Amino acid sequence: MITHRYVQALVVLLGAASHGLGAMSQEATAELPARPNVVIIFADDLGYGDLGCYGAQGYQTPNLDRLAAEGVRFTDFYVAQAVCSASRAALLTGCYPNRIGILGALGPRDRHGIHDAESTIAELLKSRGYATAVFGKWHLGHHPQFLPTRHGFDEYFGLPYSNDMWPRHPQVPKNYPDLPLIEQVRTVATNPDQSQLTTWYTEHAVEFIERHREEPFFVYMPHSMPHVPLFVSDKFKGRSRRGLFGDVIEEIDWSVGQVLDTLKRLQLDERTLVIFSADNGPWLSYGDHAGSAGPLREGKATTFEGGVREPCLMRWPGQIRPGAVCREPAMTIDLLPTIARLAGATLSEGRTIDGRDIWPLASSEPESKSPHEALFFYWSRELQAVRSGRWKLHFPHAFSSLEGVGGSSGMPTAYIQRMLPLSLFDLEADPGETTNVAERHPETVARLEAFAEQARDDLGDSARGRKGKNVREPGMLEPQAK
Repeated sequence: MITHRYVQALVVLLGAASHGLGAMSQEATAELPARPNVVIIFADDLGYGDLGCYGAQGYQTPNLDRLAAEGVRFTDFYVAQAVCSASRAALLTGCYPNRIGILGALGPRDRHGIHDAESTIAELLKSRGYATAVFGKWHLGHHPQFLPTRHGFDEYFGLPYSNDMWPRHPQVPKNYPDLPLIEQVRTVATNPDQSQLTTWYTEHAVEFIERHREEPFFVYMPHSMPHVPLFVSDKFKGRSRRGLFGDVIEEIDWSVGQVLDTLKRLQLDERTLVIFSADNGPWLSYGDHAGSAGPLREGKATTFEGGVREPCLMRWPGQIRPGAVCREPAMTIDLLPTIARLAGATLSEGRTIDGRDIWPLASSEPESKSPHEALFFYWSRELQAVRSGRWKLHFPHAFSSLEGVGGSSGMPTAYIQRMLPLSLFDLEADPGETTNVAERHPETVARLEAFAEQARDDLGDSARGRKGKNVREPGMLEPQAK
């Protein structure tokens, strides 16, 4: 049944007033507080329709809705790839994951990770005197040289990869060793009580903020949830009308509230930029343990909107207009250059990044537009889609799709493979990517094809047998002695 609230969310998606990116004047930059605190909260496998302010029902997200009411809500915000490690690499480095060689979801047998030469948000902010910490799921390499404390973070507590990579995996338990919980570089527990993860991450973040209230700080909270297996603490078990999934979302919302309340209590609100988003769309094969992409097509592991378009909320009292809505296209790669600009940090010379400063977009600067002529969507090394303005062009490719409603109680059902022909979608009129209008707009197809050719030359495209001219290698462990 299409509810009134669902219709409201879709109307906002299609018709909200645009706010975009234009050149930020030196005068405007000078008016901003120096070295603002930054908090990034990043959920795992959260769908576009999984927050109240994006149309969710069956549970409550008052703190996330408060972020939207007191800040800006993005309607067209993207991740660079709809899978864990690739998405996080893009967020922290400002680069398409194909540029830096971090693809897919790294596991306990992988021997590569983020390269020492890549600059993370944390490293840039440390150069400006920030205290830095990450509490949650890292997933950019689990060996010591790849862990957060080697890449700009003073403190780390959390899982090195996804919480299903353990001996209790529902399908392939023998594929995984014990799951480590790591503090700094030391394993402090194995196969930890996952019902406490959200609480532990939150307690660590609050305590860190309290300790560093007198200096600028950066807190990155990549939650393990709502990635399966779902776990929730007793204080939220059975509270929602959406079952375990709803309980998990309500606990994540509580976590956001704890951070916001701490900032207010310590009188740090007006000195702190808070950003909430997620790494990719819902893992639909898990059915009642998966989220919703709302009006968007498909989910995780696809380049359809349901896989790559995510909620994004930004709040900074006094600097971001309350209740603003932005529908200009932007991506997680834009956070690094935006935060660097606000903190007065200098980007590394000689190493290409793909993100652009979107502060005027976040701050509702009049008449501003997206800084990107085009955004590119890869699955692994295959370029599958490109967006420019209202248009999104998909190149012919296979994709995983779900028949039926998915699994139940933590057991997934199988996907089927489908083929998509060359397809052009008008995302303003058709955010669900239902109607291929390629034949009606050959000039638009040609224009987006030209953008794609630039990406193939730069980043490669396995579907065309192309190797990118400007890609970099990930970090690698030394070869094992024979």
